[in-house]
Amino acid sequence: MPIDLLTVIVLRTLVEVAGMCLIGQGILHVLAGSRRERNVVYLFFRFATRPVVRLTRWITPRVVLDGHVPFLAFTILFWIWVALALVKRHLCQLHQLAC
Repeated sequence: MPIDLLTVIVLRTLVEVAGMCLIGQGILHVLAGSRRERNVVYLFFRFATRPVVRLTRWITPRVVLDGHVPFLAFTILFWIWVALALVKRHLCQLHQLAC
């Protein structure tokens, strides 16, 4: 397997994991309510998504509310995931692979 294709696949997988953790955190945010800070799974999701949320907070202007930052982080991850899918498709065609 070419190294460039492997790199794209690994990056896409990392983006998928971060996106799924954000979805899980959002679901638990709604289901657990005020007790979410004592929920171990919610704390794991928060720990796993902290780098993505902090990076999103850093690149967004201050007028964006803190409560909206995780949703914006998920949106950014989604579009990165789509872009990596297109790059993967191009690399598969370039290397004449069926993937």
